[in-house]
Amino acid sequence: MNGLSPCKRALTTAGSREAADAVTPERSHVQNEPTVRMTAVRRLYEVSARMGAGRSLAETLQAVVDGVVTGLGFGIAVLNLRQADGKFEVIAVAGSPEAREALLGTISAADIFDAEFAIADKWGGLRFVPHERLPEGGEIVGWVPEIPVPTAADAWHPLDALFAPLHSSDGELVGMLSVDLPEDQRRPGQIHRELLEIFATQAGIAIDKARLTDQLLAEKARLEASETTFRLVFEGAGNGMATIAFDGPEAGRILRVNDAFCHITGYTPAQLIGTTFVDYLRDEETGQTEREIQQLATGRGPYRFERTFRRTDGNDIWLGGTAAIVDQGKDQPRIILIQIDDVTARKDEERELRHHAAHDPLTGLPNRRLLQHRFNAALQRSRQSGRRGVLLFCDLNHFKQVNDKYGHEAGDKALREIADRLLTEVRHGDTVARLGGDEFAILAEDIDGDDLDVLMRRIDESISQPLDGIDVPVTASIGTAIVSPYAADLDELLRTADNAMYEAKRTYRATQT
Repeated sequence: MNGLSPCKRALTTAGSREAADAVTPERSHVQNEPTVRMTAVRRLYEVSARMGAGRSLAETLQAVVDGVVTGLGFGIAVLNLRQADGKFEVIAVAGSPEAREALLGTISAADIFDAEFAIADKWGGLRFVPHERLPEGGEIVGWVPEIPVPTAADAWHPLDALFAPLHSSDGELVGMLSVDLPEDQRRPGQIHRELLEIFATQAGIAIDKARLTDQLLAEKARLEASETTFRLVFEGAGNGMATIAFDGPEAGRILRVNDAFCHITGYTPAQLIGTTFVDYLRDEETGQTEREIQQLATGRGPYRFERTFRRTDGNDIWLGGTAAIVDQGKDQPRIILIQIDDVTARKDEERELRHHAAHDPLTGLPNRRLLQHRFNAALQRSRQSGRRGVLLFCDLNHFKQVNDKYGHEAGDKALREIADRLLTEVRHGDTVARLGGDEFAILAEDIDGDDLDVLMRRIDESISQPLDGIDVPVTASIGTAIVSPYAADLDELLRTADNAMYEAKRTYRATQT
């Protein structure tokens, strides 16, 4: 017979007649039933109050077994708590130091009670296993109180067992309460059965509540530990970190910043906390922030960003970093955790590299690559509007003499001066590009007729002005090509304008002879 879980079937045979006598005093039987019931109800009320006062699971379990022994008239009580894997563990014992030493901490299989319940009497929600139904010749293993074997039919036998299954409010089996040694040494009557069953019902609910309380306390401790870890990481991080409310009335407002964030942005925590983060950002494109927030909300991982941020001194810096939505748990608003670094130096380098890739290093004017890009855009607009533009090819006359007479350093200075003159004379939106050497191109959209003549005359007169410190009379020969919706490509138009320029140059030379 498996005897690990019932209190009298547990690993040791310790126990004495004196101990049994101490917890099983004779009780007078002359009391009438109403008096007995009233006394029992009073006891039930008292022990239930003590049981409900337990705050933790361990306190509640001990209160249950103590209440059985002190208030319900049993000498020994053992509580087996059902574990997550279905097994039972003896968690609390009351009434006998020997039984406590033998039973406490023992673990039994999930089906430990099945064989006994198969031969048990059903007393409402209780299960009573009378000794006479135990298999004959079976080995009794466990703790058995040393009390005389009674002869009366209703007397309590040392091998009798009484169990009270404990259920949560939703019916889940949470434990098993086993009791022994009724104080009148008789099998419990109807009153004590009812009281034990009522107590077991309350105990099951109390245990379930206490278990939930323990889980909540453990979760609180875990969250507090997690918060402590987060705070240490947050405050000690070398990069800037901030939390921003994502949900609720505070959505978009900064909740927390670390020292590195303040150092990078130039603000104090008091200046930042409670303000709206996006107010510090500058959109490079219309609706950029709104699109990024939507992408962050619908994305599955951290969102990487690079944005310009307005410092407290009014200057803009580039911030690069990540943003991720953090779920803080049930009924808690979500937050955005961002990590930032100042990437202004890298962005400046990238911008400089892009500028060098698209501009002439001597004059700073757009080079042929950037001219091609702008020509493509102009051609597209011409095809949409039907309006025409013009491409001017400009070659400097006598410029070789400047280099020969004054040297290339003076020649470079003269080219920069001519580039500045060209930029001064063209209209806003026109592109002046250096093609190489002393050759320039000007892309002018939506121009023809008189306006083109005026532009060419202004350019010619400007370049013809004496150069600083140079007495060589530098002039310009200009050729043009029409940018129409039917234009082919930039190379073809440059050839057309170049041919027109050489024709203008021949005409100029002819006038000089």
